[in-house]
Amino acid sequence: MTVIDTHCHVISDDLSRYPRGPIGGKQSDWAESRPVTADGMVERMDGTGIGQAVLVQATTNYGYDNSYVVDSARQRPDRFVAVGTFDPLQPDAAARLAGAIDGGLAGVRLFTHGSTVPVQGEWFAAPETYEFWEKAGELDVTVCLQMRLGPATKQLEEVLERFPGVRVLLDHIGYPDIAASPAAAGSEVAKLARHPGLHLKLTHRNLERLRDAGKEAAGFLEPVIEAFSAGRIAWGSNLPAAEQPLPELLRLAEEVLADLPEAAREEIFAGTARRLYPSLAAG
Repeated sequence: MTVIDTHCHVISDDLSRYPRGPIGGKQSDWAESRPVTADGMVERMDGTGIGQAVLVQATTNYGYDNSYVVDSARQRPDRFVAVGTFDPLQPDAAARLAGAIDGGLAGVRLFTHGSTVPVQGEWFAAPETYEFWEKAGELDVTVCLQMRLGPATKQLEEVLERFPGVRVLLDHIGYPDIAASPAAAGSEVAKLARHPGLHLKLTHRNLERLRDAGKEAAGFLEPVIEAFSAGRIAWGSNLPAAEQPLPELLRLAEEVLADLPEAAREEIFAGTARRLYPSLAAG
């Protein structure tokens, strides 16, 4: 089975060329303790049988400077595409987005929640961002949205209703509380499927909880996959923010999804990724 990793991070060991500049001024622990370079990522992918990957900007290491993911994807276009962190609140958002895509990004990410983010909230739906969302739809660019479902769900739906043509990929499925109740979390997420532009990124943050839930995991997976279909769900490892080695992260996903039909697994592990980032199909 072909596998594409839609969510991994790379950190350069060349500090002069790629200086650190995390949002909030505080580098994430994993970026310091277990960084992986682009070359190191290729080695891990080869050892795991993963053909291609989406390099998601390490916002907690580089902030809005997307140079390293862009350069890495440019050097290995057969293996990588780059998704960079973007600030839609800055002036001339439409022109800057077009320039970023022309400059080598395959998509962008809005980083709204995390331990190093100084200001958290629902600013991604503010009127000041409308120019960005309009341009993202016009350019047919996938927007990764890193946010937590709950208080911000209303703002997410406002964006999806106002800009139905935009593809939004919800990182970590918005951190639904699977541990508390797989069925309740599944119902919460499944309701969002009415927005055709919304896609889900399934990572270890969800998969670990589904594994721990055992048979009750079906209470989450069944309604979510029925509502969205596997064609709107993509797997990502989150390496090296995830502590486990890449083979273990892939094995976790394969075990949790083992009961799905083969066609559904093929979509989650590769097909959806290729539609979200068409340049992967050429790799």
